[in-house]
Amino acid sequence: MPLPYQWQMRVERWKSAMHSFFGSGDQRPRPKICPACGALVGISATRCHECGANLRFSLAALSKQLSGIFGEHEAPVTTALLIANILMFGISWMATAAAGGGGGLSILWGMGGETMYRLGASYWPPMFYDHEWWRLITAMFLHGGLIHIGFNMMALMQFGPALEELYGSARYLFLYVVTGAFGFLVSALSGKFSIGASGAILGLVGVMLAITSKRGGAYMRDLKSRLITSVVILFVLGFSGMGMDNYAHGAGLASGFVLGKLFADRQPMNSNERRTAFALGWLAGIIVIASFVLMLMHYRDPLPGRG
Repeated sequence: MPLPYQWQMRVERWKSAMHSFFGSGDQRPRPKICPACGALVGISATRCHECGANLRFSLAALSKQLSGIFGEHEAPVTTALLIANILMFGISWMATAAAGGGGGLSILWGMGGETMYRLGASYWPPMFYDHEWWRLITAMFLHGGLIHIGFNMMALMQFGPALEELYGSARYLFLYVVTGAFGFLVSALSGKFSIGASGAILGLVGVMLAITSKRGGAYMRDLKSRLITSVVILFVLGFSGMGMDNYAHGAGLASGFVLGKLFADRQPMNSNERRTAFALGWLAGIIVIASFVLMLMHYRDPLPGRG
């Protein structure tokens, strides 16, 4: 059965991006666009004559090549986050099933706590006593069931693409990771065992609230009103005993609002701003990768109280 047309185009774009990333494909010389400042440079140039960026290897050039794998003009970071969350949910379910759980309707809400702990849930004893700070990151990609991940991924796809287009993929990734991690830090300080992307997603909501506070007009006022209403409903549900982590939600929201106030709500406009943005994005990306590596290294550690 043939793939739908949109998926055929996406697959071709991924193949082209992979060919470009590994240096294969059409090698005919052509003018280049500097990924740092957007200037047109010569065929044989190795550095941009405008900003001095290295055209063979730089954070900007590597970011551009990687973003093409996920759709350069279609919110690549949001797409990557969606894929990572779904992939980790599949791994969580298989690990839970292998441990003898995951049967019946538990896949809807109630995946195994031991599995979540081993895969990097946010929990204060290993973080504060064993310094497993990577849990602040890995917990963002874990969910307790289909309902949990379903609501979070719908919210991610609702808010993510617009903010990624506004701030650029690099700064957007930094905002997502920092707000999510801060949410779990406050959650751990309150003694919670917590998982989910909702702290980071509330961070994105906080960024949007900051934007509406800086811009005028009827649309911004209406958007702010709808966002505040949604946040209030979410916190009321959290206080009603539905298992939501209001500490992570509140901290993510607050940190997103502060960063939204500090960051200019536009794409980087010059080479210095682009360098800073790419540095922040790569810092966030490296922290995410390192956190998962550390999770794998500690996966077989004894559970608390069983050492």
